[in-house]
Amino acid sequence: MTATRSTALLTDRYELTMLQSTLRNGTANRHSVFELFARRLSGGRRYGVVAGVGRALDALADFRFGDAELTWLREADVVDAATLAWLADYRFGGSIWGYPDGEVYFPQSPVMVVEGTFAECVVLETLLLSVLNHDSAIATAASRMITAAGDRPCIEMGSRRTHEASAVAAARAAYIAGFAATSNLEAGRTHGIPTTGTSAHSFTLLHDTERDAFEAQIASLGPGTTLLVDTYDIPEAIRTAVGLAGHELGGVRLDSGDLVSLARAVRQQLDGLGATSTRITVTSDLDEHAIAALAVAPVDGYGVGTSLVTGSGVPTSGFVYKLVSRAGDDGAMVPVAKKSQDKVSVGGRKHALRRLDATGRAQAEVIGIGDVPDRDGDDRPLLVELVRDGERVHHDTLDAARTRLRTALAELPAAARQLSKGDPVLDTIYETTD
Repeated sequence: MTATRSTALLTDRYELTMLQSTLRNGTANRHSVFELFARRLSGGRRYGVVAGVGRALDALADFRFGDAELTWLREADVVDAATLAWLADYRFGGSIWGYPDGEVYFPQSPVMVVEGTFAECVVLETLLLSVLNHDSAIATAASRMITAAGDRPCIEMGSRRTHEASAVAAARAAYIAGFAATSNLEAGRTHGIPTTGTSAHSFTLLHDTERDAFEAQIASLGPGTTLLVDTYDIPEAIRTAVGLAGHELGGVRLDSGDLVSLARAVRQQLDGLGATSTRITVTSDLDEHAIAALAVAPVDGYGVGTSLVTGSGVPTSGFVYKLVSRAGDDGAMVPVAKKSQDKVSVGGRKHALRRLDATGRAQAEVIGIGDVPDRDGDDRPLLVELVRDGERVHHDTLDAARTRLRTALAELPAAARQLSKGDPVLDTIYETTD
């Protein structure tokens, strides 16, 4: 995970065949602007959360065609010799602007604006889309779970339900959205996310008795540990746990059954035994709707796995990457756009701001075509400079992204917190310059 590895072949073949064609006909160096955006919010979500920008910039730094990549392309007869020579010297020298990690977005929001020659921009399409489509889908689902959880913490624990590399990316996205910790150690090492975890049912089953298992865990991790109490009989496990750890027992975890009624019964039993500060964590295939249903239960935290790392049924954000402007024969920039049915795009380079009222409440997503929209004093610009002349200039922290998302969500109308399917809570308004 930490070794430097080229990201250049994490792409689709047609990007290189387009490159070859433009090198042959002389259009490769036309100045161009590509934009990454979503035509709609997937899954009837009311807002989307941007995540993966930092990862995309890391991947861009490793987008190099070394000897191994060039040899494979040559042997597989993907492109001709002239194109291979061009790729050997490839370094992105353009500029990128975008919504930073933790910002919210809406249909047509110019989440990323990539500017340079056609050749150097087009080859980045698949890499940027694969990172942002995945991470933003996870962050959006995670944000809905955090909303449902209220002030109760959520733990990301979906590593066993997705690709090993996706697990690390999902943990990062979930942390941006407000998750408190992850079970994934590589995510802890790579991104500095707090890690947590104690034991599974196999640990209890390994021992001759549940008491033996609890004794071993407490001896190793201390009485403040969290014990898994639903392997056999829950009331008996609670009595054993409190008998061994006393009132210092940190927590118990429930992983099956009717979690609302079980949590109530466990809380009552713990309090009756004097373990009033022992926390109850629930797991077991939770999503935002299950978490919302548990709001009435005496639960102290949630562990979320499968639903989180699969975007809670929406595993991609639906981002596309389209050419919106390019230089004409005279060098002047010409807006271009698709006219295909159901896939219409809007030509021209975009600029974006969030229209706020005097109280700081968001009113609309305002997109300027060709120039920055007029600001009324309360509006907030959304695009930040990420790469300038090929050099990365944006170095964000995950804590900054977490804070950014909290601020952005606080601006949105109350309908944003509804979990049902609905329309985006902000309309997108275009402003054009003469």
